[in-house]
Amino acid sequence: MEWYQLTNAAQVDSPAVVVYKDRVIENIALLKTMIDDIQRLRPHVKTNKIAEVAQLMQDEGIKRFKCATIAEAEMLGMTKAPDVLMAYQPVGPKVVRLLELVQKYPQTSFSCITDSADAALAISDAFAAQGRRLPVYVDLNVGMNRTGIKPGQAALELYQYLHTLPGIIPVGLHVYDGHLHDTDITIRKEKCDTAYAPVAALAAQITASGLPAPVIVAGGSPTFPIHAQRKDIQCSPGTFIFWDWGYGRNLPDQPFKWAALVISRVISVIDETHICLDLGHKSVAAENPQPRVHFLNAPAATPVSQSEEHLVLQVADSSQYPVGTLFYGVPLHICPTVALYEKAYVTEGNTVIANWRIVARDRQIIL
Repeated sequence: MEWYQLTNAAQVDSPAVVVYKDRVIENIALLKTMIDDIQRLRPHVKTNKIAEVAQLMQDEGIKRFKCATIAEAEMLGMTKAPDVLMAYQPVGPKVVRLLELVQKYPQTSFSCITDSADAALAISDAFAAQGRRLPVYVDLNVGMNRTGIKPGQAALELYQYLHTLPGIIPVGLHVYDGHLHDTDITIRKEKCDTAYAPVAALAAQITASGLPAPVIVAGGSPTFPIHAQRKDIQCSPGTFIFWDWGYGRNLPDQPFKWAALVISRVISVIDETHICLDLGHKSVAAENPQPRVHFLNAPAATPVSQSEEHLVLQVADSSQYPVGTLFYGVPLHICPTVALYEKAYVTEGNTVIANWRIVARDRQIIL
């Protein structure tokens, strides 16, 4: 029996996401071997969004986490994670929600990022009004061109400005270089080092100005092995926990295992070479071109069309795949795929033994 085949598949409706708990634990163990101090790990939970998975990481000694939404932060608060960085600048009602989060889960130290004096002032005003101070990181743009301020004089002035605000404790710098994902690790490292150089220079400027040395949180999965070799900085891989076809193909230097699959069934045999599965683009991340999923038990199957609830595949011989045949697929992009489901089926060995709610797929849990 292959590692992914389920002994009780008849109990699992499709489409579904299945988490292979044993392989998740193996991926956590592998991650820990790739860095000199596990306290430098700050995994991003946007991939899994599951409290039980966050708890597995805590059970292995990982105490710092990163997230992107209030719901993900609350999920971590519910698991009593000691240290949670929301790597997203809160604006508008999110500032109040973050304050409520800090008040509701006092056992967790929450922090956030900012790249704007105006946004920082709004955060400070809200927290100072309640007699609180929130740890804040300056978000740096090192080429992603999505959020952040470029490292340099303006960033230094923003960091110094944060020290004047009564509701904020400036603690460090946040650096996300998700635009760097070259397959060749040598090229990836060269680009990563080039992008990181002005960050190191900014950190030196901060200390030279008389302020404490900033904590630096850097990278995602592609640049994790590179940043892991630097001294002191915290690293934030996320996809490692489940892995996916995209990173498995493009990052051969990281031997993580696929630990979450989408399963689907043949619902119609169209003709001699075409079949239809119940795996529409509501069931697997659809932001990339086809193929969006690689089927482990039908690797040559080719997508022809996909709609909301259907995926048409071309196969060599459709008689090999009668109605009801189960397909096991590795998503091209696992993070947004997980967010499409309310729950995950969880296996030990080859048997589904539980359901885990994907609690942080919602924009709001309680707060």
